[in-house]
Amino acid sequence: MTTDKPHIVWHAPSVSREDRERASGQQGCVVWFTGLSGSGKSTVANAVDRLLFEQGLRSFVLDGDNVRHGLNAPPALLADYGDEFARRFGLSFTAQDRQENIRRIGAVADLFAAAGLITLTAFVSPYRADRDAVRRQVESSRSGSFVEIFVDAPLEICEARDPKGLYKKARAGELKNFTGIDDPYEPPQSPELRLDAAANSPAAVAAEVLAFLRQSGKISRI
Repeated sequence: MTTDKPHIVWHAPSVSREDRERASGQQGCVVWFTGLSGSGKSTVANAVDRLLFEQGLRSFVLDGDNVRHGLNAPPALLADYGDEFARRFGLSFTAQDRQENIRRIGAVADLFAAAGLITLTAFVSPYRADRDAVRRQVESSRSGSFVEIFVDAPLEICEARDPKGLYKKARAGELKNFTGIDDPYEPPQSPELRLDAAANSPAAVAAEVLAFLRQSGKISRI
């Protein structure tokens, strides 16, 4: 195995991040929603996206399921490329593949933030080390540009909701490595914001997120 570094050079864009931010009245950042499946991450992220859009601000939601349809597809969705390709590049739900899933999406989110977008990500992202690694990457170019939001709902409530029927499959042994059942979830220890997703409506917690973005200077038009 070679230890030589690849000959890759970073090319600075002709339009800077600061130029884009001045034009849009917002700061590019990554707003990272984490929580158990069924806690409401995607619902809240999309509600925040709608509020920002209605204010003429530029944002985009990177959703865990959507990303798994393409960039981070599991082996079964890559079968058309052949078994060897699918095994090599497809991502399952083992701990190591989940780490790579979050690493890849962290890199994409960082690029979106550099383009001046308020980048809303909705991923279970169960391991603190993986979320911390994304924070380091995003904040290497600008301190404070990673916002971790814990969408907090107890397991029993998430399991009662079970919008995709995943908890039922996990309890029946049909789905392995499922977070909260046979795989751990490590909640954030010091998130920028904790949302009580069990006691409050998606609209109410989305308003909390918008208020935080305003107070922290991420948006200036509202």
